Amino acid sequence: MSEISASDIPKGNWVERLLPAGLRPYARMARFDRPIGTWLLLFPCWWSLGLAAEGWPSMYLFVLFGLGAMVMRGAGCTFNDITDRDFDGRVARTADRPIPSGAVSVTQAVIYMGALALIGLAILMQFNRFAVIVGAASLLLIVIYPFMKRVTYWPQFFLGLAFNWGALLGWAAVRGDLGLPAYLLYAAGIFWTLGYDTIYAHQDKEDDALVGIKSLAIKFGSATRPYLYIFYAIAIALMAASGWAAGLSWPFYALLAAGAVQLAWQARDIDLDDPVDCLVKFKSNRLFGWLLVAAMIAGRVV
Repeated sequence: MSEISASDIPKGNWVERLLPAGLRPYARMARFDRPIGTWLLLFPCWWSLGLAAEGWPSMYLFVLFGLGAMVMRGAGCTFNDITDRDFDGRVARTADRPIPSGAVSVTQAVIYMGALALIGLAILMQFNRFAVIVGAASLLLIVIYPFMKRVTYWPQFFLGLAFNWGALLGWAAVRGDLGLPAYLLYAAGIFWTLGYDTIYAHQDKEDDALVGIKSLAIKFGSATRPYLYIFYAIAIALMAASGWAAGLSWPFYALLAAGAVQLAWQARDIDLDDPVDCLVKFKSNRLFGWLLVAAMIAGRVV
């Protein structure tokens, strides 16, 4: 295993350069040094804001969702690290995370998670009452997700349920209800997550198999590529249906087509046996996310 793939904690970034030594483990536990997960949690929220808006989406809501995604992803990652601490200590990529390495105790992690969750609650309370209820309903998914890799080869599905909840919450924050476009977008996001997180899981498939963690990377193995095409094709189809149901104009479909090309490139070009390439393809979903943000907004304002 190469030095690049031996640990998922990046070196020499802003956390090491700017934060005091005592705060660094907490920033790493919340993945503030690895923002791709925050983007993947945030994009369905922003997509939904664009989908629900009558014209330009509210920048105020854009900012609130950005802050909320950052702190709630941090709280979720901390909870995940608490529940997975024994597994993480036995996997090369995660062995030096703050809890298994001893930099942060379980008690300290629980307190930190609670503080982040309280900030997230304060942000959620800025929305309308219906949106607050929708947001609170996601807590069950957040709690059960870390345990799914112990019981099913489809933990990526449960991650999709949790990570794409913003597709419902964004619509609720704008319109105060839930509509067909939001449900279609939510379903699309789940299939998108099935694709990108299966790619991500291929980084750990050997270690995961040894310690008893299940994933679609292990289930599909060398036959993963056709499933990536299927997952991403369904995601694009559902996104197109969502835009149609919401009455978006032609620029939405043009930009969605560009996004489809990006996803097809991932599925075609991925080297499933190269952890470095898997991480590159996984992170490239940030480009897809931005393409769909532009598609939603353009479909409303053009």
